[in-house]
Amino acid sequence: MVEIRDLSKRYGKGPQILDSINLEVMHEEFISFLGPSGCGKSTLLKTLCGLINSSSGSVKIKGKSPDEARADCGFVFQDANLLPWLCVQQNAELSLKIRGVPKSLRREKSEALLKLVGLSESKEKFPRQLSGGMRMRVSIARALATSPSILLLDEPFASLDEMRRNRLNEDLLRIRNQDLFTAFYVTHSVGEALFLSSRVVILSSNPGRIHTIIDVPFEYPRTAALRESSAYLDLLVKTTHSLREVTVE
Repeated sequence: MVEIRDLSKRYGKGPQILDSINLEVMHEEFISFLGPSGCGKSTLLKTLCGLINSSSGSVKIKGKSPDEARADCGFVFQDANLLPWLCVQQNAELSLKIRGVPKSLRREKSEALLKLVGLSESKEKFPRQLSGGMRMRVSIARALATSPSILLLDEPFASLDEMRRNRLNEDLLRIRNQDLFTAFYVTHSVGEALFLSSRVVILSSNPGRIHTIIDVPFEYPRTAALRESSAYLDLLVKTTHSLREVTVE
């Protein structure tokens, strides 16, 4: 699905942000990026979908460049970025409206997505009337409206408390189980990365390089009970140790 070869990034004459990133990702994998602040996690995510260009190396998505494959990608930012003058349903169907999809088809698609993310009863509300978690679910619905084969998420639940974030992690996997996509996820939470992912990529910093790739062996679908299992807790300790290595560096 995605092939990253010798990817490097430098902004102008500034320091090297990413250096020689190599990674192959199969269809329907869920990849999380962990690492210290400034290691280039968000830069890597934005390079994958063509929001920024690499300095050298290449990214191929189903054999195409990020620019050519942009229609295959959906992006969920850390901030929900909803338009405050549009209601929930209008925000959810915004990307379809921009693409010129007829109103009846937009409504049909947005209603299905709002049902998927559990917001059917809130479709006429405005962003100011929603909790932070609800706004992020609208953002996810909007990103899924164009039926992307790849969804990129840049710390979408970072501002939420742990209990709400855990619940939304479960919701995200439920959504993915019904509308399968390949996922790339940036987070600072080891627990979140392990709960969501098929593999966790730990990046070192200055410049950002792949330090460790951890295979997550747990089958999907996953439930809240996984977080209490001994296998999960053992892997949590192992992954935390790996992350501590790059943080100390």
